[in-house]
Amino acid sequence: MARPYIMVAPNGARLGKADHPALPITLDDIAQTAKACHTAGADALHLHVRDADGAHSLDAGRYREALAHLAQDVPDMAVQITTEAVGRFSVDEQLACLRALKPAWASVAIRETARDAVLAKRLYAQARDAGTRIQHILYDTADAALLAQWQADGIVQPDQTEVILVLGRYADGLPSDPDAVRAFHAALAPDTPWMICAFGASEHACLREAARLGGDLRVGFENSRTAGDGTNWADNAASVAALVTALALDDTAA
Repeated sequence: MARPYIMVAPNGARLGKADHPALPITLDDIAQTAKACHTAGADALHLHVRDADGAHSLDAGRYREALAHLAQDVPDMAVQITTEAVGRFSVDEQLACLRALKPAWASVAIRETARDAVLAKRLYAQARDAGTRIQHILYDTADAALLAQWQADGIVQPDQTEVILVLGRYADGLPSDPDAVRAFHAALAPDTPWMICAFGASEHACLREAARLGGDLRVGFENSRTAGDGTNWADNAASVAALVTALALDDTAA
C-alpha cells in the first residue's frame, strides 16, 4: 500500500488552550507545530488564523503574514488556507479573502458557498484565474451530490475536483465511524481525489480505513485531541507520528 498524503490540521476555528494546552493559536505556536509535524511525517498544513481576540479570521493580511512565516520555517511543507465561514462570514467575505490573498491552496465548504450560488460561481472562477487549488469540504452525501451538480452546471471549474470528507461533527458530538468511510467514498464520482478527516477518539481508525481504500488523510487537534483509548495526545506531532507508525504496521500486515 502506497503511503497516503498526510495533512495536519493543528487548531481549527473553534478551539483554544482550554481544550488542550498544546493547541497552537499564535503564529509562533503554529510555526513550531508545523515544523514538529513535518518532522513527524506530515506533508501539508491546514491553516486557520485568529484575530486579536483569538477568534476565527479570514483576514488576508493575517494569512499573508502566517504564510510568509511558514515559508521561512518549513519551506518544504505545503500550506492550505481555509475559507470556512464557521457561522461568521458571508460568501462575499470568503470570496474577498481569496481575491486579496490568491493562495496556492484553499479549502471551501460547498454547503457554505451554496448560500449564494452567483457568488459561488465567482469564487470558483477567481480561484481558477489565480491558480488557487481548491479542496471541497463535504459533510455528507448530499454535499457530494451538490458538488456533482455544480460540476455539471459549470459553477465549479472542471479541474476543481479535490474533496475532503468529514466524519462526525463538533456541534452535536456525533462520533466518527470507520464503517462509514466506504459508503461516503462510494458517493463520489470515480477517480475523485479524496481526503478524509474524522472527529473524536476514532479519528485514527477512520484514517487507517481511508488509507486502505486509497484516500489521503487529515489528522490533528482540529478534529481530535485524543487517541483511540481516550487519552490525550501530548501535541499534534505525537498524533501525526502515531498515525505514521500505524500506517506502516498496516502496510506490513497487508
